[in-house]
Amino acid sequence: MPDQLFNEIRDTLAAVRSQFEYLHDLGIESQKLSLSVGNADQQLLATQEKQPETLEEIRADLGDCQRCGLARSRTNLVYGVGNPHARLVLVGEAPGREEDLKGEPFVGEAGRLLDKILLAIGMRREEVYICNVLKCRPPNNRDPLPEEVSTCEPFLIRQIAAIRPQVIVGLGRFAVHSLLKTRVPISQLRGEWQRYQGIPLMPTYHPAYLLRNPEGKREVWEDMKAVLRLLRGEGEAP
Repeated sequence: MPDQLFNEIRDTLAAVRSQFEYLHDLGIESQKLSLSVGNADQQLLATQEKQPETLEEIRADLGDCQRCGLARSRTNLVYGVGNPHARLVLVGEAPGREEDLKGEPFVGEAGRLLDKILLAIGMRREEVYICNVLKCRPPNNRDPLPEEVSTCEPFLIRQIAAIRPQVIVGLGRFAVHSLLKTRVPISQLRGEWQRYQGIPLMPTYHPAYLLRNPEGKREVWEDMKAVLRLLRGEGEAP
């Protein structure tokens, strides 16, 4: 199968699946769509096993993305940074102002705090992989729109599939809600292991939240200690 056609099919299937999950979360059911997407996913998975992707190939496919309206207001597309074979992937919401200017996730004040959190568990930015649900900054840092997520999320799905991490950390309300397709408050989800695409996922607070609410740092520390234990093989996988 030609690479361009393969990538177009994969993007379409991932976008349909994301939109279906979103509609399902709103209580809208479609058994026929579920079966169709499920069968297509199985076919796609079989093809992927024969033809695994790299992060570089996914980035090349993303290109100078014009797939949604955020392309008109962004300065730089923010893809992701770190170890392509990372055991730990951290997923945030979307780029902020400084990230948009530099083209790299978590480089502002919140990013510096994230670096300190990683150092506290003996890890450096270069060892992990850091990305966002969205690759472009929403105007005025507003919450991403559902159609923006459904357009951009297929690339996140492919990034995680290419890396195959042992653990994912969801940073903040929106990232966790997008990954888990839930509306449960982050205050109830944080610290409790979940799963994303079969991978253990720890929901926790976003570093930007901690800058405004430093009392939450203790809870994030407990969450990250649980992540470290699992990475060391000392914790029990959910």
